[in-house]
Amino acid sequence: MATAVAAKGLEGIVAANSGICWIDGDAGVLAYRGIDIHELAEHSTFEETTYLLWHGTLPKRTELEAFSKQLAAARRLPPEIIRLLGSFPKTATPMEVLRTAVSALSFYDPNEKAVDHDSNVRKSFDLTAQIAMLVAAFDRIRKGKEIVEADTKLSHAANFLWMLTGEKPSATATRAFDVALILHADHELNASTFAARVIAATLADIHSAITGAIGALKGPLHGGANEAVMRMLFDIQKKGADPVEYVRGMLAQKKKVSGFGHRVYRTEDPRATHLRKMSEDLGRSANNAKWFEMSQAIENFVKAEKSLNANVDFYSASTYTTLGIDLDLFTPIFAISRIAGWAAHVIEQLDDNRLIRPRAEYIGPEYPAKYVPMGER
Repeated sequence: MATAVAAKGLEGIVAANSGICWIDGDAGVLAYRGIDIHELAEHSTFEETTYLLWHGTLPKRTELEAFSKQLAAARRLPPEIIRLLGSFPKTATPMEVLRTAVSALSFYDPNEKAVDHDSNVRKSFDLTAQIAMLVAAFDRIRKGKEIVEADTKLSHAANFLWMLTGEKPSATATRAFDVALILHADHELNASTFAARVIAATLADIHSAITGAIGALKGPLHGGANEAVMRMLFDIQKKGADPVEYVRGMLAQKKKVSGFGHRVYRTEDPRATHLRKMSEDLGRSANNAKWFEMSQAIENFVKAEKSLNANVDFYSASTYTTLGIDLDLFTPIFAISRIAGWAAHVIEQLDDNRLIRPRAEYIGPEYPAKYVPMGER
């Protein structure tokens, strides 16, 4: 009955028109609103990049100042949400907590059901500030520490590190984390962003769309690869193994080495270019370059042996670990950044909405199949 071959995983299928993010996988290009990611990583900030994603243009100085102030002013969590964070079982993972808490935040939004442009932008400020706060607050609660109050004078990146550790971060750490947020802010119609757009298209509220996106990110085939990279590095250190020989053994056993290759890029992931340098710089400044050096040895081997390039996850692992961030916070930190892109896509979807309703190529029994009575089966 089938008349066409469906693209498995929708690979190569154009599912939306979007002016937010452009990727050229063959050339290794990633651009937000037409601006190359390398330029943004070198010159921009997370606040400025988020403004660009939401509004389509770079802000003037006064616009950026107002935007940054509004984002900082949104650093507040309802006391009910704080109590909720403390009520979860000890077995709850940070991603499970984040997914549930973001959904619960909708209870305290005065215009929860509003999906007009201005409401979506206002809610985007709240969610961008609150997701970072949720991750930091839960980490401290589960460790029996007092929650650190937000500092509205700090940048988004610096405030998260402050709330997480209770110590004002160095300029090097702040800049490294800021760039990491820029690099992860958007990536076209990845699984979580597509999920957010599908949910938004039903005219569900933005909290529902972002909750769905977090649910998609939770899956190990989307988020979590950098966790696997760091587990590998930890295991290499624990066993006192040579990094190259360890990975050679993995390949011999046909095991996947996380952090290499990409569904879209056929050359180096442009985000990996910056994360490699960040990992090296942070390691040198912290006098702890072992994670970078192990990673570099593995990257050189895998590239020579399998012709695979490192992707965004490979060096983000050593970068976050050198910043003192726990392994199970890696994927929530992805959400701290990607909320900028998720929000941009929800805003864009609802500015010119049409319900997303694809079709499936039917491959079941040929019609008409006969209904067989119970006694004759």
